This record gives sequence, C-alpha cells and structure tokens, in this order.
Amino acid sequence: MVLNPTPMIFITLIFGVLTFIFVMILPALLELKKPKDAGPRTIMDSIPIGQSLVGETTLIVNMEDDYEFDELLMKKIVDVIAVLPNLEV
Repeated sequence: MVLNPTPMIFITLIFGVLTFIFVMILPALLELKKPKDAGPRTIMDSIPIGQSLVGETTLIVNMEDDYEFDELLMKKIVDVIAVLPNLEV
C-alpha cells in the first residue's frame, strides 16, 4: 500500500518534529532561567577586577601514601588473579 503524500501530512510531520525538539529543549531553558540549586557557579561579571582566581592554590593530598597493602592481602589478590585464566572453557 503506497500513501499519497499530501500537504497536510508534511505539515503534521514538521509540526510534530518541531514540538518534539521544543519539548526536549524546554527543561534546559527553564533550568538556565531558574536553577534548582545555587551550585558552585561563579559569574565573572560580579568579581572585582583586582581580585584574581589564578593566584589561589589548593593543597592536594597524595592519597596513595595513605593506603598500604599488607602482604597477606596482596597474596590473596595474586592468587585470585592467577585462577582467572584457568576459567576459560
């Protein structure tokens, strides 16, 4: 069965696509107008010209130094990994 395209089908199709796009974009537009949370946003216009964020530094803690594996735990992990290739059928 072949449909004969009419102008009404094209109008409905275009209207449906535009409505779908609008419905998908509407939540983003509303979120930009009235955000749900304050968030860590910084509006650059409100920062005084003399104040700069570049000079500020943050201390980053090296977490790898805090975690030390004991030998028993490492042996168990090695044993589990050694068994994995033997599981192939």
